[in-house]
Amino acid sequence: MYDDVLIPTDGSDDTRRSIEHGLALAAQFDATVHALSVVPEGPLGTLENETATPAAQRAADHVAFEARQRGVDVVTAVEQGVPHEVILEYTDEHGIDAIVMGTQGRTGIDRVLVGSVTERIVRMAEVPIVTVRLADEIRIDDEDEAERLARDALEERGDDRGVPLAGDVHRISGTWVVPLETEDGPVDARIDGVTGAVSFGPVDE
Repeated sequence: MYDDVLIPTDGSDDTRRSIEHGLALAAQFDATVHALSVVPEGPLGTLENETATPAAQRAADHVAFEARQRGVDVVTAVEQGVPHEVILEYTDEHGIDAIVMGTQGRTGIDRVLVGSVTERIVRMAEVPIVTVRLADEIRIDDEDEAERLARDALEERGDDRGVPLAGDVHRISGTWVVPLETEDGPVDARIDGVTGAVSFGPVDE
């Protein structure tokens, strides 16, 4: 029924649930996930700046990481434009069978923007839309706590607790990413902001 499932993401905490739902749907139908992050432009959007595109790439890469953890095929894309137009165009161009997305984005104007984007997608898309409204409460909301959990998990694996940070600690879609330099090379420790569960993976490019 579904061969290609699109998960638009801006990396906000509220996308955590939509990513989970999208990946579960893809796994059920052995579908490919398309992780799309749009750098908005226009009078209501967050205009391009030196941090916008890297942040969008991180958001798409996070979906890819979670997909690989579940054995789901995934492709990523970062595009710039009017969000709902980009999502609809991507849907048509890539033969998307279903879209799974949240109803809220980041705080402030972007929260309003993403709600508006979802509403337009629901009205205009010609494929099934799954909207996810519920957000989880982030329990791990402090960068220092996330780093401590990452180092504790490394110690449990037998790695040196004193490993240095290899980049900036950041939160993406409700997950803390703590880049660490270990004896075996750099790794990203990923701490689920809701459950506190820690996993390790390759460093984001």
